[in-house]
Amino acid sequence: MASIEPLLPAHGARVLAIFAEGIATGDATFETAVPTWEKWDQGHLPKCRLVARAGPDVLGWAALSPVSDRCAYGGVAEVSVYVASAARGKGVGRKLLAELVKASEEAGLWTLQAGIFPENRASVALHLAAGFREVGRREKLGRLKGRWRDVLMLERRSTVVGAK
Repeated sequence: MASIEPLLPAHGARVLAIFAEGIATGDATFETAVPTWEKWDQGHLPKCRLVARAGPDVLGWAALSPVSDRCAYGGVAEVSVYVASAARGKGVGRKLLAELVKASEEAGLWTLQAGIFPENRASVALHLAAGFREVGRREKLGRLKGRWRDVLMLERRSTVVGAK
């Protein structure tokens, strides 16, 4: 089974390659191009970045992005979990998300949120199994390759940090 470790800059090329695989599915993100490592790094919180590894190979990654720079939202972050195509369906995403939740609570975050295309049933199921709940559906939120896409909004409130 994969080990979960901190995501380091040395993992950057593999993280971006796995992100490219997610983009290629058409159901993981509105992004259509892989960013540079610098842009990816700037868009994610420096804390709570994880990789799943089997030996030297990175099988997946999980990281958090800020939802706002307003101090009231300091304990709220958006979740990203991506698993390499060859490692999907083997529990890697489940393990990454469980460790990300734990790390987020240790870092003082009280709410994690995720925006997921409804067609990405595996990701929806993964998040629900990790204690997220569906809080809404944003209809025709954006266009991807000429097609309007809905986005399910899921959140997980910590029972350890923040308002209980």
